[in-house]
Amino acid sequence: MKRKDIKQFEYIEDKRLLLHVCCGPCSTTSIKRLIEEGFEITLWFSDDNIYPEKENLLRYENLLIVAKEYNLKTLYKPYNHQAWLDTIKGYESEKEGGKRCDFCFNYNLYTTELKAKELGIPHFATTLTVSRYKNSKSIFSIAASMEGFLEFDFKKRGGYEESIRLSKDLNLYRQHYCGCEFSLAESKAYIKQNNQGKT
Repeated sequence: MKRKDIKQFEYIEDKRLLLHVCCGPCSTTSIKRLIEEGFEITLWFSDDNIYPEKENLLRYENLLIVAKEYNLKTLYKPYNHQAWLDTIKGYESEKEGGKRCDFCFNYNLYTTELKAKELGIPHFATTLTVSRYKNSKSIFSIAASMEGFLEFDFKKRGGYEESIRLSKDLNLYRQHYCGCEFSLAESKAYIKQNNQGKT
């Protein structure tokens, strides 16, 4: 890969960036890409959507493994699932990828924008775009009016596949659902349906 293909944000002088992280596996390739771009990264685990709390903590613990690997500072937002539930109220029955997810994206991106401003960090991004199950264009549209947001589509350049490989190398826990209780229910229903008749 040519260097000019790697450097997307060469024009930026202040390369400090707050990276919203949803889990350890998604952080791997995202961090690697940002380092290639020359960013000075602070990790921000702000994920009130993740249910139950023990799952939230498990994902955070696995993020710390990645942070240690890259020697990066990690910040943890105290868990407040009720605040997230209040935000998506009325959209609980939406299917995965629907309006509930848009409200969730907005919630996590907004908390990241506020934290970046609090810390005096000029830019922020999110690892959410590394997942092949997330619509990056939708995420970019939601964050378009937020100050300091940089559009990184981390699933490109084989990012999703690389995240799986790096996760295996670091022996990271890889979850089987996005995060909330509604996505967990959908995942369980899907697994049950596809396992019927199997031994």
